[in-house]
Amino acid sequence: MPNVLVDSQISQNSSTNGAIAIPASTTPALFGTLGLNTAAAGPNLSVHFSATVTLSAIVAVLVPVTITIVRVVSGVSFPIYTATETLPVGTLLLTTDAFTISGADLLPTNFGFVVYQAFISIPEGLAVVPTRVGPESFQAVAYSD
Repeated sequence: MPNVLVDSQISQNSSTNGAIAIPASTTPALFGTLGLNTAAAGPNLSVHFSATVTLSAIVAVLVPVTITIVRVVSGVSFPIYTATETLPVGTLLLTTDAFTISGADLLPTNFGFVVYQAFISIPEGLAVVPTRVGPESFQAVAYSD
């Protein structure tokens, strides 16, 4: 039996480059929250998601950037996906680099409504901290049989 669309949502923190100017942080910073109505889903629920964050810096530095996706159940966050990429942010001129991920949460427990959140962080001890400049978005689609 083919999968059918159950629900989809988008959380858009900023839709254009330069719309925000938030220094990246070692503390995971929330940039997207969404909820999916999964009440009509069958037993084989899957949630597919993607997220994009754009960083900018002036000084050349390699910045490990981590995006973490969590599922929130009864107020408790469960990490379901983590991706780290080292971005070459900056040269002698102001540059921007987009970090995009995609993943899936396969067969999560179906409580009828599921909340997902997306966070971004960088490691401690960087000499230069890049700035989140946008766009930043997080989207998810639930499918079931």
